[in-house]
Amino acid sequence: MSTELTGPPETDRAQPAEPSRRAWSGTAFSRSAARAADAVLDRGVALLRVALGVVFLWFGVLKVAGTSPVRDLVADTVPFLPASWFVPAVGAFEVLAGMALVVGVAVRPVAALTALHLLGTFLVLVVQPALAFRHGNPLLLSVTGEFVLKNLVLLAAALVVARQHRRRR
Repeated sequence: MSTELTGPPETDRAQPAEPSRRAWSGTAFSRSAARAADAVLDRGVALLRVALGVVFLWFGVLKVAGTSPVRDLVADTVPFLPASWFVPAVGAFEVLAGMALVVGVAVRPVAALTALHLLGTFLVLVVQPALAFRHGNPLLLSVTGEFVLKNLVLLAAALVVARQHRRRR
């Protein structure tokens, strides 16, 4: 019977593995690196939660302190609400939400509320298109438009955190 029908062809076992594979595979270093990578990846949602919390905390403090570079943008997006209390109120929500996310308190409802809050930021694209788009072209974002559009990533992060966060038992 030919070897074609009985199994894979014989390989030349005398050839050494690739130098990079031979040097690292199976070493204590590669096993430690794999364990470290797995540990970080296993904590991905927790890291995402803390990162989202830090961003919200930081942005909120700036609004409460009256030093936010987006104060006028926020105020002009909802001109029917007085900026004197609305912008600091938004900041206070962001501070509280950020602290809750960092500490890990009421994560699911806080992340869900954060997602709703982020949806509100897209009002800029509707209410102030001249600021969000260059030459009225929705494909040409201004700096403000880019600032708002990046909230898609924060929104997705909030949804992932809300859905994937493990409940404390």
